[in-house]
Formats: sequence, structure tokens, C-alpha cells
Amino acid sequence: MCGIAGFIAQPGRGRAALSPAILQCLHHRGPDDYGWLRFGQDGVERGREWKSPRQEPEVLLLHRRLSIIDTTDSGWQPMSTPDKRYHVVYNGEIYNYQEIRAELEALGHRFRSKSDTEVLLAAFAEWGTLALPRFVGMFAFALLDTKRRSVLLARDFFGIKPLYYSCEGGLFCFGSEVKAVLAFGLTRADVNAERLLLYLRYGITDVGSQTLLSCVQQLPPAHYMELRLDGSLPEPPQCYWRRESGELDISFNEAAMHVRELFLRSVELHLRSDVALGSALSGGIDSSSIVMAVRRLQPDAEIHAFSFIAEDNAISEERWVDLVGLAAGAKVHKVRASANELAADLDTIMHFQDEPFGGTSAYAQYRVFRAARESGIKVMLDGQGADEILGGYRHYLGARLASLLRQGQWAEAARFLQRFSRSNHVPVWRGMAYCADYLLTPEMQSVARKVARKDALPEWLNRDWFAERGAGPQYVNYTSARNVLRESLARSVSDTLPSLLRYEDRNSMASSVESRVPFLTPELVSFLGRLPEEYIIAADGTTKAVFRRAMRGIVPDAVLDRRDKLGFATPERLWLTALDAWVCTILGSDAARQVPFLNLEIARREWECVRSGKLPFDFRIWRWVNLIRWADKLGVTYN
Repeated sequence: MCGIAGFIAQPGRGRAALSPAILQCLHHRGPDDYGWLRFGQDGVERGREWKSPRQEPEVLLLHRRLSIIDTTDSGWQPMSTPDKRYHVVYNGEIYNYQEIRAELEALGHRFRSKSDTEVLLAAFAEWGTLALPRFVGMFAFALLDTKRRSVLLARDFFGIKPLYYSCEGGLFCFGSEVKAVLAFGLTRADVNAERLLLYLRYGITDVGSQTLLSCVQQLPPAHYMELRLDGSLPEPPQCYWRRESGELDISFNEAAMHVRELFLRSVELHLRSDVALGSALSGGIDSSSIVMAVRRLQPDAEIHAFSFIAEDNAISEERWVDLVGLAAGAKVHKVRASANELAADLDTIMHFQDEPFGGTSAYAQYRVFRAARESGIKVMLDGQGADEILGGYRHYLGARLASLLRQGQWAEAARFLQRFSRSNHVPVWRGMAYCADYLLTPEMQSVARKVARKDALPEWLNRDWFAERGAGPQYVNYTSARNVLRESLARSVSDTLPSLLRYEDRNSMASSVESRVPFLTPELVSFLGRLPEEYIIAADGTTKAVFRRAMRGIVPDAVLDRRDKLGFATPERLWLTALDAWVCTILGSDAARQVPFLNLEIARREWECVRSGKLPFDFRIWRWVNLIRWADKLGVTYN
């Protein structure tokens, strides 16, 4: 796990003098070591201590190292092949590197280190871009080919590891974080109005290649991009992997057994580490399954689990954490936080996140990773991604209902609605509203939302400002697909999950901790995506049905039988109410008056009504506060 940055320049456009500052701004991603590589007319030059080049290079590669696999100098980067043709800076882990290494050795390759970085280089030298689908892991890397005179950028299947870039006037800059890209001084931090609206309404920030800044893009998951030094920059990103389509003909029990095998194999691969390893434990099915799988795979291992415990008993999962901790024989580290700590840490966490985040659960996660580092843990396993591939959120119940209706199964749809309403304590009207989100066309939703006072463009938004920039209402759930749930889950992986993965990456890296997500492997995600919908959400509304069955005998039954969904939940309303003066100060600040996309008077009135209980609480309050502070700290401009 590391941080990378660099540039590819046409003649006369280099920015090499900025590199020491950029290395420093990524220090938290790799405090163990660092290095640089320059390529130009004088060939390749590498080193640790920075020295000014005699002439501007065509390529600059920068690397900060967090040593996880092969912590010796043999794993130092930038790393090169023995023939000096290929050179790489790489962020991430390839968990099946031992298997790939054995395959390459059989083909005649010889290795000098025990690192997965050297395996990546050899695999690319042997197979080129066809090596990418072979990797099981998380990665973002830049690979210089001196013979082809090109740089290849690549990102893992789900976008677990970040890779941002900006291109202007013959200079292409890239980095693991937005701040690293901006540090090259290429352009201003102009806001992307369309993505800004998506965040304010739905808390979504990371979709496809765009970011909240119009000048900065990101390489989409499962894509690579080649930049030819002798041509125009850059070439369009190319997709190297897509999930298989079509429904599998398999029984429920057979599917559960295969899910069990795939999951245990994934956890086993994710346990490969040369440093201390722990696990996040919320007490829910996903994190509990990881902790219990670790115990099954390593009966004698010392397990460290880290849990956020909410002050509000209504959302506290402490009893579930204790149950799993006892069953696994784990040492549980409990993390608590207060409203004042949130206010004190907000600017710090925003510095690491680079972009706003959707709610205060990201702060709970930040504190968990900080506690892990303070306990000497350098690698953490986490259940991120399970909800998006297994239908873990309540709105997926509406997607399953929509599937039944669209397929004409009216009687089954009625029974399903009644059953999931009772078993999940969801009012029938709310279940129908979840469903309508998927079935009603945008035109129909526009009318329905106004009637229900859930307008896609509420009054606290400056509608004229967005309209002038071509940003209009967005309805993120509607689909015309026949299998609505399957389509919804696929879109969640591509549209919703990236935001959560960004929170995870920045929160873990803020404490120089590598976070691993065993649910997100190509094989497991593809298999689950091809199962019949009723294997994901059962006829009685049980979510994650096939995974619950797969984990029987490994995870305590009491956890597998849970119907509530929390997951590092924070008492956000209580926190913000306790911080009323702080919220009011931000909403009344000069920074707030400079943002053109909020109707501040309406926003302030709504906060007063929410605080007094006259209006229901939701995440919009947090997004206002978070966005105002972010825009002010980053110096965002609005064109």
C-alpha cells in the first residue's frame, strides 16, 4: 500500500521542481520509504534523495511506500525489470501474487525479491495488459515502457485504490489523491456542477471518471490508459474486465456452498501479510463473517478487532460486537467518539478525504483506523462492498418487489410486500415508495415527488445556478430492466460503492493503515451477480439470503438471524443538535455566503425546524456543513 504521483510531459512542460512537495503531501500514504524516477533524453535515473535534473524529463514517477509485503529494500520503488525496459510505481496489493509468481517461474522468470511488485512487473513483461484480469487484489499503478515510449496507468476491478489525473497544455499529471494532482499547479479547483448536485441530493461523489472538480478526473475501475510520449495525450481509457452476464442454473444449497468456498478463499488470500493484521468489526453479518472466517482459517492466531460503539443505545451494536468477539476469541478494541471530537477533527478528516463525504459514519471509520494504528496494526480487513453485492440495504427490498411487478408476478409481489413489511418492520407504504423509485419514469417521479414533498430540487438549492450550468434533477434508481434487483445491484457497484471505497481508502491511509476488502474479488462478485434474485433476497424479505446460509456453522446464528441494519452508525442528529452553535456558525459564515448553490436563508430555517423537531432529520444538514468547509479549505471556484 502506497501513494503514487507523477507526470508525463511534452517538451518544455515539465514540473520536476514540485516533486519534493508532492512526495511530502502523500507522506501519510507511505511513511516507510520513498523514491523517484525520471526518464528523458539521458535515459532513466532513480533515487531517494531529490536532486534537480539537468533538463526537464519527459516522465516523472514518484512513490511513497507503506511496507506490507517484503518489507526489505528489495521491495523499494520505483522498481524496474532486469532488462531496464519496464519501470513501475504501484499502490496496492496483489493477493494471489504467489500463484502468479509460480506460473511465471515455470515460464523462465527469476525473482530477486519476495514482493508482489516484482510479480506485477514480470507479469506485465510476459502478458502485457492481459495480465490485468489475472490479478486478485487492489491496485493502481503507472508503468513506464522505455522501448515502446509509453506510460500505462491501470486501476483495479472495483476502484478500491484511487488514481486521479489532470491534463492540460501537453502536461499530464496523476496521483493517488486529488491534492497531489493539484500540487502540480496545472489548473484551478473549479467545481463540477453536475457532480455537486448529485452529492447534495444523494451523497454520491465518485461515479465513473468525473469528480467534484471539473479539472480533475479519475481512471474508472477495471480500466487502463496508455499515454504515448510521442503522440497526443492521453488515449481513451480501455476496459479490461466486465462481470459475466446471464443467470446460473444452480440450486440454493449448491450456491451457498460455492459462496462459502469463494469467501473463505478470499479471506485466506487477504490474510497474506508480513506485518500485524486486524479487522474492523461492526457486529453486523459482513464484518462478523470476516472475523469468524479468520478464526476458522487460523485457529491459533491472535485476532484484533476494532469496533465503533455509538453513545446512543438505539443504534449501539456493542452487544453484537461482544458476542462475536467472544465467539472468535478476539481481542476487541472499542472506539467511542463525541460531538465535540467530530467538530475538532472535521478539518483534519476533510484534508485526508479531499472531497466531501456523505455522513458522519465516515468519522467513525476514521477513528477506528486511528485506533488500529495506535495499537500497532498496519493491515485491516473490512466488510465494505457486501451490501452492494448482497442487497443489504432496505431500498433493495423495493428493487426486488419491482422485479416481481415488472415480470407480472402480481400475487407473489403482494405476498412479498406483506412479508418483508412484517419481518423488516417497514411500513407497507414505505416499501411501495422504495419500489416506485425503480419503476416510475423520471417524468412520473418528478410529479410524484412534488406531491410527496420530496422534490428532486428542493427549495434550499439554488435551482437557477444549477440550471445555468446544465445540471438538472437526477433520478438514480429508475431502470427499465426486467430483473430490477440484479440491475440495481450492478449499478450500486459502479455508482454507489466507489464513494464508500474512497472514504475507506482515505480514512485508512490517514493513519497509514492498509485496508483490505475480501468481499470484492472478481470471482465472488461475478458469481453472486449471476444468481437468481430470490437467492439474494428471499421470499420473506430476508436480505443476503445465500450468504447467511453460506456462513451457517461459522458465524453465530444470532448474528446471521439479525434483521436490523446499522454498520458503524453514528448518532448524527444528536451530534449536530449538540453542536448547534457550530452548525449555525458555519451556515452563517463568510465561506457559506460565497457558495452560490445554496439558498442559505432557507437552509438556516430548515436547520432550525430540524433542531426543534418540526422537520424530520436527514443527511442534507451534514452535506451543507461538510461542503461549505470543504469549498473554503480547498479554495474552490465557481464558474
